[in-house]
Amino acid sequence: MRNGAGTNETGRGGDSLVTRIISSASRFANKHGIYMGKRSAKVHAALYRRSNGKIGGHLPGSPKAKILLLDHVGAKSGLRRTSPLMYYAGDNFVAVVASKAGQPTHPAWFHNLKANPDTTIRIGQETRPVRARVATDAERAQLWPEFVAFFPDYDFYQHLAKDRKIPIMILDPR
Repeated sequence: MRNGAGTNETGRGGDSLVTRIISSASRFANKHGIYMGKRSAKVHAALYRRSNGKIGGHLPGSPKAKILLLDHVGAKSGLRRTSPLMYYAGDNFVAVVASKAGQPTHPAWFHNLKANPDTTIRIGQETRPVRARVATDAERAQLWPEFVAFFPDYDFYQHLAKDRKIPIMILDPR
């Protein structure tokens, strides 16, 4: 049922059936401590690269939830890794959320970027050099609603994370 704000009772508006199914499955897995990100990242990144972002470039059923590929170097291992992440593009920066689907710890890529902030991102077929930094509290307060607007489950993830304030990482061009 819709309320006056144009959203349904869960706070989500206009979602497709595919989005609702994916969201429900994700919520179930996350609530039970099953984090699928690490298992699926390699396949996602390969499909994204091969298709220049045509496959894997946005969350299925949610074209506003755009995805980039974030390259990072392991803080301990030194190994190069790639993580597909939803992003928000500002005027002169890109931002990503270190949600780890609401799990109690930050994702590995977050720690890797803190240790090695100079990296690259790929949006579609374009690769961009960036320098990563953690958003200030003021920046996070401005950006969080932008992320929730295209992916309302971020609020669910913050609830799941309890005392862990989910950080936002700013990727400035370099």
